[in-house]
Amino acid sequence: MSSNPDQEIVYLEDLEGPSSSQRSDGSAASAISVSQDASKKNASKTVSAKRQITLLDMFAGNSSESSAKKQKLSLSNELTSSSGSKALIGLQKLNSIPFSLKAFQDSLNEEQKNLLRLECQAMNRSWLKVLKDEIKKPYFIELKRFLLEEGVKGVDDSDKPRVYPSPSNIYNWSNTTLGKVKVVIIGQDPYPGRGQAHVPPSLLNIYAEIRAEYPDEFNPPKHGNLSAWASNGVLMLNTCLTVTPGKPGSHSGKGWEQFTDKVLDVVDRYGGANLPSGGGVGRGVVFMAWGSFAEKRVAKLNKTKHLILTSAHPSPRAAHLGFLGNGHFRKANEWLEKKYGPDAKVDWCRLDVPTDPSPQSSQ
Repeated sequence: MSSNPDQEIVYLEDLEGPSSSQRSDGSAASAISVSQDASKKNASKTVSAKRQITLLDMFAGNSSESSAKKQKLSLSNELTSSSGSKALIGLQKLNSIPFSLKAFQDSLNEEQKNLLRLECQAMNRSWLKVLKDEIKKPYFIELKRFLLEEGVKGVDDSDKPRVYPSPSNIYNWSNTTLGKVKVVIIGQDPYPGRGQAHVPPSLLNIYAEIRAEYPDEFNPPKHGNLSAWASNGVLMLNTCLTVTPGKPGSHSGKGWEQFTDKVLDVVDRYGGANLPSGGGVGRGVVFMAWGSFAEKRVAKLNKTKHLILTSAHPSPRAAHLGFLGNGHFRKANEWLEKKYGPDAKVDWCRLDVPTDPSPQSSQ
């Protein structure tokens, strides 16, 4: 039975990009029904229990008291939110969150439909479905009004926008699907010069560090296309997603900072949910925060749940102050292997340019 893709309810595990394969309404409804039935059964068991079942009881089974204490401590650490308070035990699993693009678009007023056209077109739906309420907030609408004045509309109908990157690339970071995020590299601005995103000086220093850590495996490429990392679970996120060419920091304070803070919050809750043993919720990822600006963005994150790697920025002015020699790429893989198994490691040394390139880089 055929159906309109925009009307379908899609699940994060099915998504690789905005045009990925999607399920029919019937299968989605069935999945929701199964989830609801399971929830009812669990609720019935809880009510009929002779005593209150604690979280420890559910996970410990018949194990020894010592083992139970360790499991309780581990679970407590993993359910701690970025703010340090305990996350809700009932956090909905990532793959069970339904989303209909048409229903979302129908919920918008005319101005919102016009302003949020780019988000509906270009943002990967694995992110759009958990950020849909955020982009309707007044601060984001005001940001989009500003960008509209700068010529940013949709993917194909923008009026020679006076911003960088091009509208079609503003949400390139979202091509790394949420459930498969392993590592987050935080930048500040897109590179403000139109030619800089190829091999800018900061990226040359990043290549130098990878070569120092993997001398027999890495040959620095002559390009700055990091799409292979994105496909391998590396989220490269700038704090501001647009900039006026030639004017670094020109879009600071317009609203991007609040939005990308929300993106980090979503990663805290769901990043890596679809990795082996992820369990449908975020169990932790690696954050690489280079420079004081990036360090401030991750200051609120739980250092027990996540691996937070900080150092000087890789820019030519600061790289020698602690970036070069930081060992972050090997440290990230060691942590990922211990957390999720050997298949979770990132292949930092492979940076082949895809047939249909979608350049991604971050400072």
